[in-house]
Amino acid sequence: MTRLVIVSNRVADLTKATQSGGLAVGLADALRKRGGVWFGWNGEQHDTLPESAHAKRVGNVQMLSAPLTPEDYAQYYVGFANSVLWPLFHYRLDHVEYEPEFFDGYCRVNNYFADLLVPHLEPDDLVWVHDYHLIPMADCLRRRGCGQRLGFFLHIPFPPHDLLSASPNHERLVEMLLHYDVIGFQTAADVSNFRHYVEDWNVATIADDGTLQFDGRSIVLKAYPIGIDVETFRTMSAAAPEDVRIDTDRRELLRRKQIIGVDRLDYSKGLPERFRAFERLLAHHPELERVVSFLQIAPSTREDVDAYADLRAELEGLAGSINGRHSDFNWTPLRYINRPVSREKLAALFRASHVGLVTPLRDGMNLVAKEFVAAQDAEDPGVLVLSQFAGAAEDLAEALIINPYDEDGMADAIHAALHMPRDERRERHAALLKRIREHDAAAWLASFMADLDSAGRCPPGRHPETVSTAGFNDLTNPAFTETSP
Repeated sequence: MTRLVIVSNRVADLTKATQSGGLAVGLADALRKRGGVWFGWNGEQHDTLPESAHAKRVGNVQMLSAPLTPEDYAQYYVGFANSVLWPLFHYRLDHVEYEPEFFDGYCRVNNYFADLLVPHLEPDDLVWVHDYHLIPMADCLRRRGCGQRLGFFLHIPFPPHDLLSASPNHERLVEMLLHYDVIGFQTAADVSNFRHYVEDWNVATIADDGTLQFDGRSIVLKAYPIGIDVETFRTMSAAAPEDVRIDTDRRELLRRKQIIGVDRLDYSKGLPERFRAFERLLAHHPELERVVSFLQIAPSTREDVDAYADLRAELEGLAGSINGRHSDFNWTPLRYINRPVSREKLAALFRASHVGLVTPLRDGMNLVAKEFVAAQDAEDPGVLVLSQFAGAAEDLAEALIINPYDEDGMADAIHAALHMPRDERRERHAALLKRIREHDAAAWLASFMADLDSAGRCPPGRHPETVSTAGFNDLTNPAFTETSP
């Protein structure tokens, strides 16, 4: 069996008995079965960079990692990845902060990573690159003479061509993607957006079988909807920690219902709109006061980006305002937690909640929606309220699908969920549970790996230009500058 090489912005810690999510577990299991390599940034910043990656072996898996310089971190990670690509791919041009040096740093770091990875590759390896931080990786590896099968999976949405073209580097980004053998997206809509870009900008041809033809190669372009480890999460949800049990017992005694939202603190998640929709629910239905409460868990991320600090301040202001207007001495309508909560506790909280709010303004998939479904008691399940702009909505049609920009409509959907008869809740949940079992993490992994396994290897020298592994920080190389053709 060929080795698997995973390349991601950060590496998982395979020494831990459990990972933070089903995706990490699935990838780790695939690596252990095949043997292979996991390469990525170690999260550290050093003034000088090593000439080789730090290596640590865990069983038959070699973990490779390396630091960044402060300049690389600012330009590659905070800059191009999270101040340009993240808002651009989430349809938020108002949050794009573009500086020319960001793209230079983005390409420089991908070249640096490629230089560190190449010595560890074997000719028959399958290389699977993950997410928007590493779009150039295939191009970097091809220029170093790598003919291995290279796959890429984008975990976030891919925008329509008119939005993507707002980036001065959009043509170069798409050309970089076309050096992979398999390009995977979360949804059919994302595939369609990419295909339309390719057609409109005439950068590749589309064959009758749906593959792309570029530089004499055939590229698989498909949707691979990501999933979770359903049965593990269901088991976890049934084993509630003591503090969750006590809180649940208290609510049951008082005949109160709980709404829950769990998200990273990010402007793509629609959290201010969600808070305002909850207040409209209370305003439209005063009988729900002291009957329903909303628990929002939103740990901070990317605190180096100004937009996130502004969002945190906005949410804290909204939470204080809502609670100030509606609270009673023994009832707090909105509980807002701005720190991480363990996965085990989250599973139990999902199970104890009557409504799950997953209402992003735009999301690649959103596994919280699938985790909420998996956690429910099938005999008396809660109801999922899901944004039409989450990738999960393409598959989870039995949820209450809402427009997250319509705050009154969201409030109405929450009210309907709180009053939905048990028979309808059970019917909807059974259909949703069946779907997430069919499209679980194992199915996602197997589907992508099957296509990557069967992809044709790139013949050595196919890339128009092969460079040595020296000089990876040389931005005078036209292959890695903004003005490249």
